[in-house]
Amino acid sequence: MLNRLMIALVTLLATTLVHAHGTHAGSIHVEQAQARASVGNQSNGAAFLTIENQGKVDDVLQSVAAPIAGKVEIHTMTMEGDVMKMRTVERIELKAGETIEMKSGQGYHIMLIGLKKPLKAGDSFPMQLSFRKAGKVRLTVTVVEAGAASKSGQDEQMHEHHHHQ
Repeated sequence: MLNRLMIALVTLLATTLVHAHGTHAGSIHVEQAQARASVGNQSNGAAFLTIENQGKVDDVLQSVAAPIAGKVEIHTMTMEGDVMKMRTVERIELKAGETIEMKSGQGYHIMLIGLKKPLKAGDSFPMQLSFRKAGKVRLTVTVVEAGAASKSGQDEQMHEHHHHQ
């Protein structure tokens, strides 16, 4: 019994360390990749992560792919008065030494359009980010409870009912 407990503890610690250190490609470091669990019959979802350009040269996030969705886009969210607006962006420029934190309710996020199955807390799925200089970064996105990555109840439905410009 004690051996099983020790093995489980070591496995948990190793998994935690892998997620804490993130994923690298060239000078690009990606960590904290999470998606919110689906709410109701939502056909879209959102993923959030942190990208750090640890190099001395600028780079560009050119595209994102994930087999869990029919289409994956990079979006930005802004507030104009009391109206939340989301726009698709073609790329994200990362200056040397810059860190971009994708968070719910502000700035950039990854939009998962036409989910092939609902996102359930505790599940995970692969995602690939393509950078101009660093190349491809393959990572695993962990699905968390809907409220865990959200700042307000309104955020839960923002990806199902939003305005594109």
